[in-house]
Amino acid sequence: MDADAIGEHVDNVRIIDNDEQEDDDFDDYDDDDEEEDPATLGFVEKPKNQWSLLRQYFPSKAGGVPAWLDPLNIPSGRSSLCDICGDPLQFVLQVYAHTEKESTFHRMLFVFMCPSMTCLLRDQHEQWKRQPEKPSRSVKVFRCQLPRINPFYSSESPKYDGSHRPTSSGAALCNFCGTWKGDKLCSSCRQVRYCSEKHQALSWRLGHKIACQQMKISSPGCGSTSLVSQKDHCHTVGSNNAWPEYEIIIEDESEYNTEISEDNTLTNSLISRSRADVTMNSLMDSFQGDDDRRSWAYFEERIAKAPKQVLRYYRNTSARPIWPVSSGRPSEADIPKCSYCGGPLCCEFQILPQLLYYFGVDNEANSLDWASIVVYTCEASCDAGLAYKEEYAWVQLYSLSSTLQ
Repeated sequence: MDADAIGEHVDNVRIIDNDEQEDDDFDDYDDDDEEEDPATLGFVEKPKNQWSLLRQYFPSKAGGVPAWLDPLNIPSGRSSLCDICGDPLQFVLQVYAHTEKESTFHRMLFVFMCPSMTCLLRDQHEQWKRQPEKPSRSVKVFRCQLPRINPFYSSESPKYDGSHRPTSSGAALCNFCGTWKGDKLCSSCRQVRYCSEKHQALSWRLGHKIACQQMKISSPGCGSTSLVSQKDHCHTVGSNNAWPEYEIIIEDESEYNTEISEDNTLTNSLISRSRADVTMNSLMDSFQGDDDRRSWAYFEERIAKAPKQVLRYYRNTSARPIWPVSSGRPSEADIPKCSYCGGPLCCEFQILPQLLYYFGVDNEANSLDWASIVVYTCEASCDAGLAYKEEYAWVQLYSLSSTLQ
């Protein structure tokens, strides 16, 4: 896809004045009659060329492994782990969204989460504590931005023919997940890298126990370098626990405002996702009152115009999130300030539950599920010292009562 597409859309839409927002709550369906900018919609499709998802093409993508913008200084330590179970987080998606600032000529947002529904429920409990000093999260968002002149990429636009190369190498990644830094070497062969003891143990059980001895004989000394390029791995970086990989294609919502999609079967299969039962009747029975039913009706109406959408992009527009249920929505007081500059956060984009359909997540009682994930980022895209700045995700589940158990 064209890496500038989201940025071009953002540059051409009206910036809403924060002073116009008089209500302390985000009433995203009460003002249906008011004029509102269309959102930018994200759809997933299998990439036509695998090279188009490499980091030097600044892709927006879902599943697979992240295409790190800064490939050297990627998050590590506690930042890469679920704060609840301690396991490495799994890559969900990334969105390329530059701004007009020189320091954000390239700007990418990355979303990771623990695939455990148990952790997500506990995450909800932390979320409702209203900004604890050290929140325990199973969903994390990172913002990375670079000026046009930077150590990793040419200042010229890439040629979309597969020939473009980054100007420098990145950190060696975990050979099991292909996501996080491979700081740990196999103590036997000294050639395969891991981000965590868990991934090392899983790799051992899944075949490295046998391959380890062969590697010691066939490739002595291969694991001695600390940096690797995308083409020069001693051994292929894996993606053993990754969701299916897609390219994110963007379109303007206004293109879908003329008529409702006729693909009702797909609409129902994508948006009727209750943890207890995927049928509409069961979902409606779980709602707590008229507000939930009204919210769902509005959500269904908006989604039905383009049922395959998995992402809605809002930054610098008057468009707002569409919440499947009224319970579990944040108020302005629930959204923290930027932890780096102290400034306000703004709503950047929303991840819809349709993405779970494309990831092939089962509809079992304990399977991962959400009603909505809304990402809030620093309104100023501040230039803090860290390469990857942690932003904020608000996760809404279908049943608020389940988060408090």
